[in-house]
Amino acid sequence: MTFNGKVVLVTGGASGIGEATAHLLASQGGAVVVADRDLAGAQRVAAAIEAAGGQALAHGLDLTQPEAVQTLVAAAMQRFGALHGVVNNAGIGQRVHAAVADVSLDDWHAVVQTNLDAVFYVMKYAIPALLASGGGAIVNVASVMGTVAMELSPAYVAAKHGVVGLTKSAALAYAKQGIRVNAVGPGYIDTPLLSRRGTPDYERLAALHPIGRLGRAQEVAELITFLLSEKASFITGSLQLADGGYTAR
Repeated sequence: MTFNGKVVLVTGGASGIGEATAHLLASQGGAVVVADRDLAGAQRVAAAIEAAGGQALAHGLDLTQPEAVQTLVAAAMQRFGALHGVVNNAGIGQRVHAAVADVSLDDWHAVVQTNLDAVFYVMKYAIPALLASGGGAIVNVASVMGTVAMELSPAYVAAKHGVVGLTKSAALAYAKQGIRVNAVGPGYIDTPLLSRRGTPDYERLAALHPIGRLGRAQEVAELITFLLSEKASFITGSLQLADGGYTAR
């Protein structure tokens, strides 16, 4: 795979899957726009890419604000002159685990605005830029919870199912215009956030995967990068799972 001459926008690029994806794309010749609410983190990732000889632009924003997303896409176009790929990776978990009737309105809105509305905003404003650049690919990071469910995370489950539906709708709408749209569904991924939850909880989550461990950010980044590449030229409208067998039970 090569991304020489290609420009890819990665949201949630300051850590985890987004950071791994940004580095992988840059290592294959791509120019990367690292977007995140955490501007300092985005700048750190961009600086590391540039130190390794790559091209990167750090951009801090709140993706739940449509005007901020418009500014992000404009900044990418101004800096690099084109946009060929988008990775919608930014997301949050449900703050309080609760059944539907017990979920607070604040928690519901926070999760849906970040995990679904923001994905729509990025696609809405990035697609015209992709078309102007001759087409490209979008990968939306959903979750295994985009195909199955947990009883105490209804906001998260609903938003991730929504991402899968949005992915399929956009794939159909833009297939003949040279834009492919796919989603990935990671299982639980080994991050500092999970490891801080403590050994018993960490081991419980690992045991949910038949493969016997949590996933690694790099493993998901490899799948995302493949779907963005010309190697996946006949793949669109799909949800590709990277879940260690989680959903096969």
